[in-house]
Amino acid sequence: MPRFPAGFELAEALTSAARQLHGTGSPHDAMNAAVQLAVRLLPEAEHAAISEIQRGRLRTLAWTDEVVRFDADSRNGSREPIPDRDRLWTTPVVRTDDSEAAGGADALSGLGLRSALSLRLRADRRRLTVLTVYARKPQAFDDEATRIGRLFTAHVSLALDSATVREQLTEAMRTRDLIGQATGILMERLNIDAAGAFDSLVKASQRENVKLRDLARRIVDANSGASGRGVGER
Repeated sequence: MPRFPAGFELAEALTSAARQLHGTGSPHDAMNAAVQLAVRLLPEAEHAAISEIQRGRLRTLAWTDEVVRFDADSRNGSREPIPDRDRLWTTPVVRTDDSEAAGGADALSGLGLRSALSLRLRADRRRLTVLTVYARKPQAFDDEATRIGRLFTAHVSLALDSATVREQLTEAMRTRDLIGQATGILMERLNIDAAGAFDSLVKASQRENVKLRDLARRIVDANSGASGRGVGER
């Protein structure tokens, strides 16, 4: 894939990036691929990171280099790696041309990063997910970089949504199978039918304040010789 593409090459590069993103197996893999692709696709980008802001806390989910890996709490006065992040709740793009000129000596410029381009991936009432690319020189990201960034993040958002749905469906299938195994064990152990076994499992889950899936796993593990106690052992 060419670096810093334009015109028809840009369309080909975005298509190639989309294939790579949708070929990943999980949201985590998709984000790791996205930050690597962002540095290759966006002109002047040297580093990239995907961060999540929730309840005032910021956590980096994927990064190309340790310099842009952050785990900060803005309420405690920690350095702010995403300039004007509050604006990203209402606008899809925030661009910083020069962190020193913007008074960011204790944040980006202190890390040797002068330019930043932050692009919103997801936003709801509680959580904001942002892809940010960084550069050491000032005014690194122009309107063309912003345009490419917005096209790219549209693909990233779709890939993340798709990967999340696949992961949820896979987890649902695993949970169903696990509960089915636990129900079968209780049927044999307590000499009851399937409905009675499932009802026993639900009541134990409520009584012990344990998720149904976790209780089912405990029963299956106990039955296979692992540590743990089943419902019928209480």
